[in-house]
Amino acid sequence: MLESVETLLAEHSELEHALADPAVIGDPDRLREVNRRYAELTPVVAVQRELDLAIGDLQAARELAGEDPAFAEEVPALEAAVAALEDRLRRLLIPRDPDDDRDVILEIKAGEGGEESALFAGDLLRMYLRHAEKRGWTTRLLDATESDLGGYKDVRVAVAAKGTPEPGAAPWARLKYEGGVHRVQRVPVTESQGRIHTSAAGVWVMPDVGDVVEVEIDPNDLKIDVYRSSGPGGQSVNTTDSAVRITHLPTGTVVSCQNEKSQLQNKESAMRVLRARLHQMAMDEAAAEAKEARASQVRTVDRSERIRTYNFPENRISDHRTGFKANRLDAVLDGDLDPVVDSAVQADEEARLAALAGAGE
Repeated sequence: MLESVETLLAEHSELEHALADPAVIGDPDRLREVNRRYAELTPVVAVQRELDLAIGDLQAARELAGEDPAFAEEVPALEAAVAALEDRLRRLLIPRDPDDDRDVILEIKAGEGGEESALFAGDLLRMYLRHAEKRGWTTRLLDATESDLGGYKDVRVAVAAKGTPEPGAAPWARLKYEGGVHRVQRVPVTESQGRIHTSAAGVWVMPDVGDVVEVEIDPNDLKIDVYRSSGPGGQSVNTTDSAVRITHLPTGTVVSCQNEKSQLQNKESAMRVLRARLHQMAMDEAAAEAKEARASQVRTVDRSERIRTYNFPENRISDHRTGFKANRLDAVLDGDLDPVVDSAVQADEEARLAALAGAGE
């Protein structure tokens, strides 16, 4: 770990000098990359400096303990402080997900349960929109198919950070743990006898890769169909062929968008989702080839995995991967999702640390 920290400290110093270099300042792309990496390393530098001071204080207390009992009394507290800082540093040195700085495209689909499932999908969408608002992120509805009672059969939304977020605070770094089956237990609005029903909705979270070169799409591999929009959406609905459906022939991936006013805008939105899906598929394939890496991940986009239960009668939310439970479902649905996500982040870190420890033995 020491060698790794020393390397990162040296890199941080070089980046600090680069930020004052006129050549870097005059190159927006290079400046953005330097700023991103500098922000990523700054917490490591800060904790290492704090750790150096704590170790110095501990050594001094141990040396003086034989002469003054007061210093001996300080040793346990200083030892605990050093141990806590070492743990923080280890966590900061965990290899990062290369997509952690990205924005996301979040997709919610109603599952078994008919209208109740669609209504729950709408509840999940509102939860994520409110959570994004609390964290200062922006959201944009890409496409949606509404149900008869006002829920959603399926809906896609883009979630983006403003400016350059702190390491671990970008939408993908936080929301990637949301992928999977979300189960709800409550009395449906369609239930006349007050019986509690169980239904579910699937959530899929993908890194928004934009126009990155890693995701190459051959135009010859695309089948593009246009058709008339349906449902709410303004004057252009049902009057022009503005809706777009894109099929990626090699993978069979189909994406459709109809919420924008023009065919061009819908095509751009559909391509954005298609790039995100293909990138996610590549990630899943890489994970499948690396069994140990996959085992250390908490995140999943497999809709067959039930990750969370929302119990309305008991106002309880339970995450089945991390063991998190709290009787504050109302607050979570109002966007206060951080404690739930934090439990997943911590579980992921623990798994990664255990994998690193095992690799080092």
